[in-house]
Amino acid sequence: MPLVSVVMPVYNSVATLGAAVRSVLTQTHGDVELLITDDQSTDGSMDLLREIAAQDERVMPESAPDRGGAGRARNLAIERARGDYVAFLDSDDMWLPEKMEKQLAFAAEGDAPLTFTSYFKVDANYDGESTDWVPNGRVIRAREHVDYRAMLRRDYIGALTAMYDRNVLGTRLMPEMRKRQDYALWLSIMRDGADARGLVEPLAVYRAGQAGSLSSNKMSLVKYNWSLYREHEELSIPQATRALAGSVWQSLRNSRI
Repeated sequence: MPLVSVVMPVYNSVATLGAAVRSVLTQTHGDVELLITDDQSTDGSMDLLREIAAQDERVMPESAPDRGGAGRARNLAIERARGDYVAFLDSDDMWLPEKMEKQLAFAAEGDAPLTFTSYFKVDANYDGESTDWVPNGRVIRAREHVDYRAMLRRDYIGALTAMYDRNVLGTRLMPEMRKRQDYALWLSIMRDGADARGLVEPLAVYRAGQAGSLSSNKMSLVKYNWSLYREHEELSIPQATRALAGSVWQSLRNSRI
């Protein structure tokens, strides 16, 4: 039975943290380690994590030495990973109970070391648990196959659903960027020749705004995407412009769901 290392960055998310952690601990695939890096929270998040860790040894929280952002927090957790697979979940999102079991079976069927799934969207104030989730019709559908060229045009992978095979890819860290580190990691894996496969079934829940709204946070990512395309991927201006247009279109489309 493969061990899955689940990476979770935390910063002042005590209101949603418990539900996120429980969604990992109640997975039907129980061979997991939940590697959490608290990025110097001030709201009691670390105290809650210590309480949970005292009750379940699979929860392994550590405090970051200083505030470094989500990317660095994820990397500190990835560096501790012992699993065959590394998966990602943010502290305000949730996995449905069979997510890991189904995704591991899906990964074993194919030859792609990077997999992802469809996922549900829900309003940010949702206060339920993953175990009592009722499908709401708001689904971001996974593309069945993605290569590097397609990924440059659009980020098809929801980070809360991504999982990579350490036995194939080794330990892969996120680039040191302020934002869009997850997108940069998927691109770096694919640039090295690995494609990604998407499982169409929605197996996670993403807290977002109401359907039809496009948050200022999403629009603020435009400049970070541009920097990613130009500096990290070293695209020409025409190539970066086309890629940016695709990412903006994706944000507009997803905001309507």
